[in-house]
Amino acid sequence: MTDAQPNTPSHFEEGPTPPLGAAEPPYNVDAERAVLGACMHNSDAIDAIRPVLGEDSFYRPAHETIWRALLTQHREGKPTDPIVLVEQLQQQGDLQRVGDRSYVFELANVLYGTGSAAYHAEIVRKKADLRRLRTSAVRILQRAQEPGADPEAIRSEVETEVRAERERALASGHGRLNRFARDGWSFVTETGADTEPLWGTRDKTVWASGESLMIVGAPGVGKTTLAHQVIFARLGLQATVLEMPVVPSRRVLYLAMDRPKQIAKAMKRRVFATDEKILRDRLVVWEGPLPATLDKEPDLLADLAAAHQADTIVIDSLKDAVSTMVDDGLAVAFHNARNRALRGGVEILELHHQRKATADAPRGQRPGLDQVYGSTWYVSGAGSVLFVTGKAGDPAVTLHHLKTPTGEVGPLDVTHDHARGTTTLDPTKDPAVLLRNAPNGMSSRELATVLIGGGEPERADLEKARRRLESLVATGLATKADGIAGGAGGGQQTRYYASARHLTAVG
Repeated sequence: MTDAQPNTPSHFEEGPTPPLGAAEPPYNVDAERAVLGACMHNSDAIDAIRPVLGEDSFYRPAHETIWRALLTQHREGKPTDPIVLVEQLQQQGDLQRVGDRSYVFELANVLYGTGSAAYHAEIVRKKADLRRLRTSAVRILQRAQEPGADPEAIRSEVETEVRAERERALASGHGRLNRFARDGWSFVTETGADTEPLWGTRDKTVWASGESLMIVGAPGVGKTTLAHQVIFARLGLQATVLEMPVVPSRRVLYLAMDRPKQIAKAMKRRVFATDEKILRDRLVVWEGPLPATLDKEPDLLADLAAAHQADTIVIDSLKDAVSTMVDDGLAVAFHNARNRALRGGVEILELHHQRKATADAPRGQRPGLDQVYGSTWYVSGAGSVLFVTGKAGDPAVTLHHLKTPTGEVGPLDVTHDHARGTTTLDPTKDPAVLLRNAPNGMSSRELATVLIGGGEPERADLEKARRRLESLVATGLATKADGIAGGAGGGQQTRYYASARHLTAVG
C-alpha cells in the first residue's frame, strides 16, 4: 500500500529509503518541478540549464526521466510543451512510470517565471552534489569499519573521489570555479559599467553604482547628518544633496550599530508626518550589534539585504561591523562580504572614523587616505571615499573627495544646519559664483588660490581649478581667452570669464 497520489510518481521511486534513524538525503522537489516546468514553457531555458545540471542531478527518478526526454526533444528541434512531451514519454514506455500524463501537465502548470530557471537549477545541482558527497562519506565509513581495512587503500579511494568531484565542478558551467566567470564582451556590455551614478553626475561622481561609498571623519563633524540626507534622497524624499542629484532606491536597510538612539534623534530632524508611509515601507533599521561580525560571516551582509528586500545598506559604523579594524586579514574578509553584497545588486554606504592623531588638523588642509583608521584594505576596496574635516560641533566643515570613481568633487566648504539636519554649499567657494563676481575674469591659479584658502597652490590644485573652469566653459557658463606663451615681453595666462548668458540668468 502506498501514500502516493494517483497523478504523482510513486513514493518508492524517491530513491532508497535511508536506514532507521539516518538523516534524509538532501533534495528540493519544488526546485526540480520548477526547472522542468520552465523547460516545458520555454525550450530556450534548456540551453541555460543544461550547463548547470549534470547527469543524475534530479532526486526523483521520474524527474530525471522527464529531463532526459526534454533534452531529446530540444536536441531534435521538437517542441517541449507537455502535449508533445507526453507523446515522447509514451513512445519510450515511460509515461506510466513518471506518473501519467496528468503529472506532466501538473509540472507544466508550476507558476514560476522562466527567468528563474537557472537559479532553481543551481539549487538542484547543489543538492545533487551534497548527495554524492554524503554517499561517498557513508561508503568511506563502511570501508573503515571492515575487518582488516587498509588505511592507505581507503585514503587512495578518498583522493580519487575528491579528484572526481573537482573535475565535475570544473566541467560544470556553473561550477565553483566558473560561477562568476563570463566572456569579455558580456562583461563590457552587460555588467552595468555605464549606469548613472547614485549620487553626482557622470563627470563628477560621488557614489557610483556597484561601488561602495565611505564617509570618513572625526566625531561631531556631521558624517551622520550628511549620510541621512543621502538616505532620504535614496528614499525619494529629496532630489539632491549638495546640489548633486541622487538616484532613488527601492528600500534602504540602515544598520544602526553605533549609538542607535542618537541616530534616531539625528534622523528625526528630517522627518515630517507626511513621511510616515515611505519610512514604514522603504526604510528598515537594525538596532544594535549584528548576529556576527562580517569578517566571520562574509555572507551575512548579502543575507540581510535579501531578508529585508533592500537594495541599499548603510553601515553605521564600520568599526561595529568587524572584530577589529587593524588586522589586514579581517579587513580582506570584510571586503569579501562587501563584494558579495555588491555582486547581488546591493549598494553600500559606510560611515567610518579617522585616526585620532589627525582629528585636530587645520581647517582646509587636505587629508590623505592614510589618515583613515584601520587597515588600508578598507579604503582600497571602497569605490569612493569622502573625508570630512573640521572641529567637532562646528557647522562649517570641508568635504574632501579622496578616492573618486570619476572626476574629483571639491574640496567643498559646506555648512551644517544642525537644527534642521541639512547641509548647504558655501557659495563663496563655488567657481561659477566666483567667476561671476570677477569682472576681469580669473586664471586657474587665481581660482586655485581661493579654493585652497590662500597660500601657494600645488600643481594638483592648479590642474583641479583648470578642470573646473573648463567644465564651466563646456556647459556655456564661461568663456575662455587663451594665454600667450612667455618671451622677452613676458607671457599671459589663460583667463576665464562668466558668459553673457550666465550673467543675464543670474543678474
